[in-house]
Amino acid sequence: MKKKIIENLKTLLYALVIALLIRSFLYQPFFIPSSSMEPNLLIGDRLFVSKYTYGFSRHSFPLSPGTFSKRILPNIPARGDVIVFKTPADNRTDYIKRLIGMPGDIIQIKNKDLYINDFKVNKKKVKQSIVINCGYENIESDFYEEILPNGIKYLAAYRKDGTMINSDKFIVPANHYFFMGDNRDCSKDSRFLSSVGYVNFNNLVGKAQIVFLSNNKSKGSFLKFWKWDKSIRFERFFKKIK
Repeated sequence: MKKKIIENLKTLLYALVIALLIRSFLYQPFFIPSSSMEPNLLIGDRLFVSKYTYGFSRHSFPLSPGTFSKRILPNIPARGDVIVFKTPADNRTDYIKRLIGMPGDIIQIKNKDLYINDFKVNKKKVKQSIVINCGYENIESDFYEEILPNGIKYLAAYRKDGTMINSDKFIVPANHYFFMGDNRDCSKDSRFLSSVGYVNFNNLVGKAQIVFLSNNKSKGSFLKFWKWDKSIRFERFFKKIK
């Protein structure tokens, strides 16, 4: 009996070590709790983030140990990537946003248009008067397809009454990046310098790759399988993140 208990404990320990290695070096699951990345990521989406894409920093590991001061095997992220990072304010909270500004870039919003280095980002309206979530509020928005200078395309939502019509100029420091939520008027991101601001390269956790499960909690808990036909978004399973 004692031998069997020891063997079971060993098996459990091996499983935990393997899970820890996968989480630290390969893929980590994340949950989307807010609407800041709508219409591309929805509340209730569960996704896999690749930990190796940009190399490894202390934030690649549980509890962010202070062992590493620089990234190991670093790779520069691409403009337009959807990235999980630790907020500079506390180096603990996970945020997920789209990378808009590279080191040295000048970012600004003017008249509801995004400018990078004084050049307006091309966009075209694809849907109008769409009601989407913003915290406890539903807001009427227009959807635009934006095309970044490197050709990356994605949908961005702009509130019709334009709460974020204009912004200051943001000059991205060396070794830092500027992030924005795709739900432009409902995202706490690099535009808010006191709480998020410019994100150091070492704070990047990984690249969002794929949605593996999605559940609309407003229509039923995932545990209530008898409501799956209404709550589970089967069409989002294994959806690649762009």
